[in-house]
Amino acid sequence: MAFSRGRKEPLRKVDTKVWVCTNDECNGWMRDSLSFADKPKCPLCHSSMEQEIRKVTELE
Repeated sequence: MAFSRGRKEPLRKVDTKVWVCTNDECNGWMRDSLSFADKPKCPLCHSSMEQEIRKVTELE
């Protein structure tokens, strides 16, 4: 059962533009490339969001 052995190499993390919720009580964020709006609202709490750069796992 080779599928149960897991991934051999670690997933690569890259600098990525993301939108981050401005509400301190919310942890919402999304990748800029997956957002449909120019200035999105947080999908969790509907607060405004601001852009930032984070190291996140690269999408394959």
